[in-house]
Amino acid sequence: DRGLQGKYTFADGLGYREEKWHYCDGCDRRFCTEIRSGLKPAGISQLTNLDPPRRIPEGCYDCGDGFYNPETRIIIDYKLRFLRNA
Repeated sequence: DRGLQGKYTFADGLGYREEKWHYCDGCDRRFCTEIRSGLKPAGISQLTNLDPPRRIPEGCYDCGDGFYNPETRIIIDYKLRFLRNA
């Protein structure tokens, strides 16, 4: 087994390291944007890595590539276009 060679960078620009990985571990739960830009003052903490966060339609859940509506069981993209049935 040769193993994998190279490096991996997440979509937000954070580079992965196999050893000494300190992102989102039990001691430091900051988002990548907070690591790069610092924490916001108390009372306006980030809830997602995106700042400002995406607006989620009422009753829907963000699923990464769009929003899931549990009433219709449909996933729509961030421009509110049909993606797929769930």
